[in-house]
Amino acid sequence: MNSENKVKNSWNEWSDTWYLKYRTEEAIAKIISVPASAFHPTTYGMIREAFPDLTGKRVLVPSSGDNHAVFAFHLLGARVTSSDISDKQIENASIIAKQQGWDIEFICEDTMSLSQLPSEEYDFVYTSNGVHVWIHDLKSMYNNVSRVLKRNGIYIMHDIHPFMRPFGIKAKEALTVKKPYHLTGPFGEVPTYGWRIQDILNAVVCASLHIKHIEEMYAENGWFWVDDSENEGDNLTAEQIDSYSNWHDNPSAALPQWLALKAVKY
Repeated sequence: MNSENKVKNSWNEWSDTWYLKYRTEEAIAKIISVPASAFHPTTYGMIREAFPDLTGKRVLVPSSGDNHAVFAFHLLGARVTSSDISDKQIENASIIAKQQGWDIEFICEDTMSLSQLPSEEYDFVYTSNGVHVWIHDLKSMYNNVSRVLKRNGIYIMHDIHPFMRPFGIKAKEALTVKKPYHLTGPFGEVPTYGWRIQDILNAVVCASLHIKHIEEMYAENGWFWVDDSENEGDNLTAEQIDSYSNWHDNPSAALPQWLALKAVKY
């Protein structure tokens, strides 16, 4: 089985298991109430600076995952296309959209090809946290992001900062190196990748996307360090969670946790 099929099959399985928490009534209600909550505040500021009014703008969210950004863009007035390699993720998101009466286009598609999507169609392409780790060919991904953008179209990404990748990150433990920075993968039976900053930026530039702004951000709060897959937060006080954001208490918090980038197609 090739790597794309392994990724797709894994996400189809996860979509109906541990990923359910991203589709609860509470999670969706929060996005409906405050669409900005689907984004890191700094990333949201970059989006609003680029598009003070998203009404009628054509927006593509490839590797849409939990589709929180997709739902938020729709609620902000955009005409949104959600694409993801997992047909189960697309199916589950489309069920929510139908229940809410939201007019969103859903397409099962590999971000490295976007073969079903027309060229020069979109005003804005956005990729969110957790995209790059599943991409084995950054050049193809960004060439196709560039292809589907209109002239003067904008791309914004938000993802884990590559400086986080070399370390075994455990809250309040000493930093331990689990791999050299230059080793990018693939790692694991279901292949993942730990791309460097240079890998991402070079792929963006080579796709004729002009980088206009970069932000390196810290986590919004201490919940970033809590492993929700193991329900760690159930046994922590609010004070303990807050202390995770203090690098004196939690050495990992001294690293930038997020990277955001804005680029324009000329």
